[in-house]
Amino acid sequence: MNGAESLVRTLVAGGVDTCFANPGTSEMHFVAALDRVDGMRCVLVLFEGIATGAADGYARMAEKPAATLLHLGPGLANGLANLHNATKASSPIVNIVGDHATYHLNYDAPLTSDIEGAAKPFSGWVRTSPNATRVAADGAAAIAAARTAPGQVATLILPADTAWNEGGGPAAVAEVPKRVRVSQDRIKDVAKALHSGEPAMVLLGGLALRQRGLDLAGRICAKTGAKIMAQTFVGRIERGAGRVPVDRLPYPVDQARATLAGLKHLVLVGSRIPVAFFAYPDKPSLMASEDTDFLTLARGEEDALDALEKLADELDAQSVPSQAANLVPPSLAIGAITGASLSQSLGALIPENAIVVDESISTGAGFFAATWNSQPHTWLQNMGGSIGLGMPMATGAAIACPNRPVLNLQADGSAMYAIQSLWTQVREGLNITTVLFNNRSYACLRDELTKVGAQNVGRKALDMLDLSRPDIDFTGLAKSMGVAAARVTTMDDFNIEVARGLATPGPYLVEVQIA
Repeated sequence: MNGAESLVRTLVAGGVDTCFANPGTSEMHFVAALDRVDGMRCVLVLFEGIATGAADGYARMAEKPAATLLHLGPGLANGLANLHNATKASSPIVNIVGDHATYHLNYDAPLTSDIEGAAKPFSGWVRTSPNATRVAADGAAAIAAARTAPGQVATLILPADTAWNEGGGPAAVAEVPKRVRVSQDRIKDVAKALHSGEPAMVLLGGLALRQRGLDLAGRICAKTGAKIMAQTFVGRIERGAGRVPVDRLPYPVDQARATLAGLKHLVLVGSRIPVAFFAYPDKPSLMASEDTDFLTLARGEEDALDALEKLADELDAQSVPSQAANLVPPSLAIGAITGASLSQSLGALIPENAIVVDESISTGAGFFAATWNSQPHTWLQNMGGSIGLGMPMATGAAIACPNRPVLNLQADGSAMYAIQSLWTQVREGLNITTVLFNNRSYACLRDELTKVGAQNVGRKALDMLDLSRPDIDFTGLAKSMGVAAARVTTMDDFNIEVARGLATPGPYLVEVQIA
């Protein structure tokens, strides 16, 4: 058994049964091992950023790591943006990167690079296997590292000769420690602050945004009068009928500051102290008032659900109604396409148990607020801010949950970072409806141009934010990769085509022309 086969067998035995791959010459023995070993689903993608983004979406929904297979340093470099996003979302990924044979590195061949150096800023764990007999043990360590709470990217670099040389058998994966439970003293400190009667908010992230966490937080806030809110960008949140409705902290600095103004206590549950996404002239970086008292109930790596249970007990809030949302979807909008009409129809169209992958950016500013009482669904967002995650993340989520419909709300500019995702969706037969909002621009950057105070801009500056001349034919692009697609210019057609996409097996794309 060579090193590559010992690694694949270790991965499968350790519960890693899906590999998103874009391999090259140095990974051919790993490719051959994937063929020989049963139990690993191999998903070919046409760009490394799709592999890493799909692994992120898979991890969020499967709650376990997938593997990626990337080709040397340049292949890793192509995947780094979505590894960054995965890191910010605490998504567990076993990121396997091939390298030259150990003896070949001395010759500085064209593809030689410092792979460890490139991987470290985007990985919680990095290791290069020194020889074939170590590969399986290193693979087991990578799985354990990826699964360490709250989840992280574990990059294992596999030199070609460690893959083709004779190795040992598969290695066992060590049991991953359970999340640390917070102390009773911390519970009492938070309870005291919430009991004080002073203005307070509970800010949720991570596991606290699952249904049980929302239910507990809703009871706690109903008992104490504290406000409840989610952080601005969420990796995964359960929403819709039967779930406690929670707004997100606004993205714009002034709105966020106004939302948090006057708070004496801000309780962090799986979330971090809120800061501005970017720096702006004459605006603060911290969103809360300077005199706000920050209390951490549970950090991202800690057991937030247990902490909320204990806090609810301490406050005698377990029996308080949590005020879950009723199913009251809006009626379908008709007429012209606007942000408000799109929000209204999406609220009516989201199917039960759907996974909504949101990278709609500027067009979708109102989508989240308009869908809180729709059918029960799961909402995924980009946590790291590097655009181009939506379509890969939808791909990974659909593979993780094949019996759930996936609705990808997708901006046009970020779609072009990973449009090849559609090809993989067809090959894998994935039930993904992509609703692509085509406003022929990086519209959010037009807003940012004003926010940062850039003035008196001319045609050259505006052209860098413009996606026309030529206009991109997304319907044609989708059809070229085998995806059924339609272009809509009215809400009446939008309603028909989105419903058709959700009812049609396999991928479907609806291109929405924004005036």
